[in-house]
Amino acid sequence: MNKESKNCLLKIKRCLYVMILSMAMLSSLPVTASANSAEPPSLVILVKNPPDDLAIVMVSNEHQTEASVRRVAWEGYYVYRSRDMQADGQYRFKVATKGESFECAIDSPLQDYNNVFTLDLAQEELTPGKYPFRQAILVSIRLLLTLIIEGVVFWLLGFRQRISWLVFLTINLVTQGALNLWLNNGGSLIPSYLLIALIFGEFFVFVAELIAFPYFIKEHKKSRIMIYVIIANLLSLIAGGYIISVLPV
Repeated sequence: MNKESKNCLLKIKRCLYVMILSMAMLSSLPVTASANSAEPPSLVILVKNPPDDLAIVMVSNEHQTEASVRRVAWEGYYVYRSRDMQADGQYRFKVATKGESFECAIDSPLQDYNNVFTLDLAQEELTPGKYPFRQAILVSIRLLLTLIIEGVVFWLLGFRQRISWLVFLTINLVTQGALNLWLNNGGSLIPSYLLIALIFGEFFVFVAELIAFPYFIKEHKKSRIMIYVIIANLLSLIAGGYIISVLPV
């Protein structure tokens, strides 16, 4: 490795700490929808591979409210709005599928919005949060697709040096990794709300990469590097919006 490459690697390491800290601050921000947007869901019951006839009904005093359903790939989201939440502190649900039914309950207090519980049909259990390894699987899928898209753009614009690709991987793993972790932490599972968060997060990614790429890559002129950043992030935003609509987040 020549002296120029060693110096570039040293710069990458120094800047990496700054970028990780910045992205960590982004990840710590809550994922919220705009105040002018439609009301977010109060409760979402998440079900893996739900049967087509699965119905979940909230039983509260004389009220029986059936959840509205949205399906995305292998997941089903059974949604209740604040107007549906009739009970105070305790919520009982009747789950029916394939001619059979069972009941489960939520005894813990709920927040006003974006409460997520996972229903295990086999165990007939309702537990707070999302199922194990969900975040790791989904973040890995989205990150891999983003690297492929942006890598194609990087190649087509003539970047061939090994050090350039090392910079490409390092910066994207930090920025896109932090963005996807942020999208998966808290907030709504409903795509329309996550699109707002995606646009907000991509802005910070764009600014970070617009600074970092021209600083570290010396293979081509800064104008070509900035063109890459603009095209790659625009394609990532479009692809990210499409992925959110067809895959769970």
